[in-house]
Amino acid sequence: MESLILIILVILPGVRGGDWGVTSGDQCALRGSSVIIDCQYDYPSGQWVMSVGWSKLLPARGHPGRFILSQLPLNSENYVGNYRSDCRLRINNVQHDDEGAYLFNFVTTINRWTSKRAARLSVRELTTVVEPSTVTEGGEVRLSCVSGCAPVNILWFRDGQPVPQPGFQATREDAGRYYCAVQGQETVRSAPVALNVQYAPRKVTLSMTPSVIKGGAVTFSCSSDANPPVPQSGYSLHKDGHLISSGQNHTVSNIQPPHSGLYSCQAWNNISRSGISRINSTQLHLDVLYRPENISISMDPLDVVEGGSMNLSCSSAANPAAHSYTWFRQSGPSLSSMLRVGSGPLLTLPSVDASHTGLYLCTARNQLGENNSTEVMLTMRKEYQGEQTVPVLAGIGVCVSVALLLVLFLFWLKQRTHAEKKPTVFDFRLSGRGSSSSDPSDSVYANIQPNIQQALPSPPPAAQEITPLSQRSHHEQEAPMSYEDDVTYATVTIKPMNSTHHMNSRSRAGDDDDSVIYASLA
Repeated sequence: MESLILIILVILPGVRGGDWGVTSGDQCALRGSSVIIDCQYDYPSGQWVMSVGWSKLLPARGHPGRFILSQLPLNSENYVGNYRSDCRLRINNVQHDDEGAYLFNFVTTINRWTSKRAARLSVRELTTVVEPSTVTEGGEVRLSCVSGCAPVNILWFRDGQPVPQPGFQATREDAGRYYCAVQGQETVRSAPVALNVQYAPRKVTLSMTPSVIKGGAVTFSCSSDANPPVPQSGYSLHKDGHLISSGQNHTVSNIQPPHSGLYSCQAWNNISRSGISRINSTQLHLDVLYRPENISISMDPLDVVEGGSMNLSCSSAANPAAHSYTWFRQSGPSLSSMLRVGSGPLLTLPSVDASHTGLYLCTARNQLGENNSTEVMLTMRKEYQGEQTVPVLAGIGVCVSVALLLVLFLFWLKQRTHAEKKPTVFDFRLSGRGSSSSDPSDSVYANIQPNIQQALPSPPPAAQEITPLSQRSHHEQEAPMSYEDDVTYATVTIKPMNSTHHMNSRSRAGDDDDSVIYASLA
């Protein structure tokens, strides 16, 4: 009968034969993972296990170095052993609070037993290392994952997206938060680590109001995508290639037509791209709109005669350009009485008369409004008949006068030459210059030319020879000259004779008339 009872105890569950003991091992678990603490127990034969349990050693409050046992609630999820020899314990979603020492205990039909050595559970975390954590675009990056536990298969993620390789050449798109995870337990992951990829500004953009009415305000704003971000001092505004201002924003409060032009923004963050550190935006054209101004009128020709043609041109500065021009002429004593006389930039008067004269002005108009020009005066002068022949007649008169003077001069020269060839000789006695009985050769004679008024109309009288006094008879000497009273004298020039000439004249043979000295009487 005893042998039969022994055989029945051996085959019942929980009945073993051996020494009392519990064998367990230390475990390392990653935070968030599930871990199983390996455990085996034994007891003498002839007993069966009535109950099992796990306890955790906790520090006793107020008693440093002392511990208390905290019984763990067991269920089918955490106790994966049995009532014979397997006492394994599973801990799900391991946290740092789960770290510590664990003891297994069991109760048989005869005795109870608690493990003499605790199984220690270490909790570790996956740690991601990004080298370098800040890199300039184009640099090399290496990822590594540290667990502190037994090696496991690791997967890499960036912002939740898988990363195929733990090493790569960084681009600006590679910037993000990286973490590693255990393959098969992707919820067991490391804390994310950021990779900072620095790059020069891109997508540099200038924003503004493209069309502004004169006198309004416009604000220029610069923006860009850059790492590190472009500071305020890293932006600059340019117009037609020339620097306007520094800063991200620039406002012009009183916009004028000279502000029109091409604008661009330049960004700089001390990072270069292909050797270029300052990146420009696309150019934008600022168009300043204003109604017509600086309206002026030009006349062609400037001087017009009656019946001639006149062109009046009207020009203006406007944006958009003036689409219509209207012409007015003053029709009354005041400027308010203006009469519309035409339209278009050109006013043509094909035949100007007195009704066309007066003040003219033109009005230029565009979509923004209109303005008037300054008034101009159109005058007309009359054309006189024969006016063009006056210079010709004047020239002919001058030529005739010159020809007449030339004829008179030649005539006078001819008369003088004729008078010199046939002189009229008169006898003059020089009183007070010597005795009357002087030698006839010493007498001084003169040629007397009658008054020009008597000589011009008729040829001069024939020269009459005058007999010297020495050859005249006494009667002739005393007889008065009947023609003396008829002669009108002008200035008589008598050339005196010097002694030498007097001596020479006496040495000449005979009473030659050629020795007589004549003077011209005008």
